[in-house]
Amino acid sequence: MPAITGKRYIERIDRLKTNVWVDGVPIMGKISEHPAFKGVMKSQAALYDLQHNSGLKKAMTYSSPLTGAPVGLSYLQPKTKEDLTKRRAMAQQWALSNNGMMGRSPDYMNTMLMAFAASSNWLTGKENCFPKRLLKFYEYARENDLSMTHTFIDPQVNRAKFYFEDTDEPIAARIVGTNSEGLIIKGARLLATQGGITDEIVVYSAGGVQEKAKSFAFSIPSNSDGLTFICRGSFVEGDSSFNYPLSSRFEEMDTIVVFDHVVVPWERVFYYHNIEVSNRFMPSSSVLPFTLHQVVSRQIVKTEFILGIVQSIIETINITEYQHVQEKASEIITALETMKALVMKSEAEAQIDEWGFMRPDQTTLQIAVHFFPRIYPRFSEIIQLLGASGLMTIPTEKAFQSSIRKDLDQYLQAKSASAEDRVKLFRLAWDLTMSSFGTRETLYERFFFGDPIKLSSHLYFSYDKKPYVDRVKNFLQKE
Repeated sequence: MPAITGKRYIERIDRLKTNVWVDGVPIMGKISEHPAFKGVMKSQAALYDLQHNSGLKKAMTYSSPLTGAPVGLSYLQPKTKEDLTKRRAMAQQWALSNNGMMGRSPDYMNTMLMAFAASSNWLTGKENCFPKRLLKFYEYARENDLSMTHTFIDPQVNRAKFYFEDTDEPIAARIVGTNSEGLIIKGARLLATQGGITDEIVVYSAGGVQEKAKSFAFSIPSNSDGLTFICRGSFVEGDSSFNYPLSSRFEEMDTIVVFDHVVVPWERVFYYHNIEVSNRFMPSSSVLPFTLHQVVSRQIVKTEFILGIVQSIIETINITEYQHVQEKASEIITALETMKALVMKSEAEAQIDEWGFMRPDQTTLQIAVHFFPRIYPRFSEIIQLLGASGLMTIPTEKAFQSSIRKDLDQYLQAKSASAEDRVKLFRLAWDLTMSSFGTRETLYERFFFGDPIKLSSHLYFSYDKKPYVDRVKNFLQKE
């Protein structure tokens, strides 16, 4: 089956009848009709439909190496710098559909799986490693246009560097046995965004592994027996796109994933019981540079949208003349152009890796994801400082449909907008920066690739500083 449509995506997820719990209640009917999921699933479906848009099809798909049918470009393993540029354009086209608000749009996990497969030879010859199974699953996902989420974080019970649990009643997911069918997994994992609304969940160890039982990588259908997705409280506060312009459409649920003696078929096990592989595969593979490339491409689109909101506020209430306003807007412009320059630099300095694929420059992209989590909270602060009381005077859609409308039109009008248009804009700014959805977005971007301090450490140790130290030494040796 080639690239799917949005209708096909929704039908497929509804048919799974995945075990998803919201507010202590299991979802019994179609998940696409549940208030917590219908908005984001509709938005996700719109992304798949872009693959069939006559004007975008060539930019969103490529010919399958197996069948020649069109498959999603997010599965493309790049061989040239032009391929990297195509991948960026594809990711940004999808991001434009939601203005970068969906961090787990399908291209993110498609990219991750593509990179795992591109690095699969690294697993060859290592104990309990199955690179051919990984390649086979990559091809299966590509040919069927699967939607995926993932999980790799243990529950926050004890964050000491050395912590061992009671293996009889594990908290963090672990292998508790094997049989002729496959691995048996028990315990829990965090933090599967979009959990319950994807075909598959990819589960892997991403470093810091000290026990063989916690060393594994596999993918299973979301409706596998014994698998449960427990949702946090929904941030969808209503269907109205006037009242909740972002959360009603793009709220990506975060879930706890519980494994109750889940059997993982052997053909879906990529590696297990190998501590060294669990700790080294991610940094040794091309996963980090390729996923960073997708993420930074999306964050650029999101920053463009934020700049648009800020400038719209400035023009609507006529505050352009103030220098502090100009300075704040310029901060966002600087961030935007910095991110653009970094992603383009990563492509310009891309090199063929040991497996024959064109890999964007990882250090450049690490700088981008070191920079963005620090500047994103400032975006919210800038919007709050410029919007001020306007972010508090935001009546609802029903208020504009009531007999009080005349007063609203009179007292909430703006220099260059009617009261209704002004409130629409300020509700958008509020939903981005002050609602539950908005504050979750800030936290999400802060930790998208992990602890910012650890990211700094990784950048410090991976960055080649020797040429500059040598320059200083040479200077000091001169008479």
